[in-house]
Amino acid sequence: MSITLAELGEAELLDRLARFAPPGQLNDDTALLPPDSRALLVNTDVMVEGVHFSDATTAPADVGWRAVVANLSDLAASGSEQVEGITVGLVAPGTTSWWWVEQVYQGISEALEHFGGTLLGGDCSTGNQRLLSISAFARVGPLRLHRAQAQPGDLLMSSGPHGLSRLGLALLQDTPLPSARSLPLTLKEQAIRCHQRPWPRFDALQTLMACKPDHLPWRAGGTDSSDGLLAAVTGLCRSSDCGAVLRRETLPRAAAWPCDGPWDRWCLSGGEDFELVLSLPPAWAESWTQHQPGSHCFGAITADKGKILWADDGALLQPSGFSHYG
Repeated sequence: MSITLAELGEAELLDRLARFAPPGQLNDDTALLPPDSRALLVNTDVMVEGVHFSDATTAPADVGWRAVVANLSDLAASGSEQVEGITVGLVAPGTTSWWWVEQVYQGISEALEHFGGTLLGGDCSTGNQRLLSISAFARVGPLRLHRAQAQPGDLLMSSGPHGLSRLGLALLQDTPLPSARSLPLTLKEQAIRCHQRPWPRFDALQTLMACKPDHLPWRAGGTDSSDGLLAAVTGLCRSSDCGAVLRRETLPRAAAWPCDGPWDRWCLSGGEDFELVLSLPPAWAESWTQHQPGSHCFGAITADKGKILWADDGALLQPSGFSHYG
């Protein structure tokens, strides 16, 4: 009997699919087309009703916004500095109202107005559930970020806090929080905003490029945290044949974020925060910390291949995050 996708898991699925592509082609969320003076990056992401959005938690305009940002975040995490445009594939049952579709495309337009690019085209089809598939195109800048460029001795950096989108989802669904406590209203509002209207971190990328020490080469490991902070670190280590140590006390938490174990699990594995997660030489990491508000150093890359450990007690962290086929 053939193994199912759920039994295989996303990482093994990608490993098996990699044999159909040039070596290293599937190490990143973007594909680099044949280069010219300003090479073009291409990225595709899919948002599926019941998996990535629902009417209970996401207004249709927010669906459109989030679908664009999911793509642009991958492009920012690959070093893109100019978005050219997107194509949109829309699947929806025939019973779907025009209002819902119009609002989705309104959200798409708002995101493009904020971050650049135009709607270049796409396709529509009927189907049993609503689905958006977006392909985005952008020009790569002087810093081409890869997951495979992390090296032992690099510091692990985040452009912002993690766990907010997961908290926002819990609040919108009115589900129990990890522990009984009263959270500040400002934190709740920030979490809901981060879930419904995330931002790709082009601003942090621009700061990163501007603050590179002159004596260092243009080498940095990079990805985004759409599947969770720990999943991002795992991806860097997996592609670079490295390991990592993480520091509990400096995890990228939001202001007023509880420090209990269950809350740290949301910080590590909540997903959909769309922050940059970088592996930087120490001098560059220090410079970025000084110039990028909200940036965090939360660990380091090691030569201990495949192992991600807590720095304080050496305990092994098991890979976790969003599972596409779980």
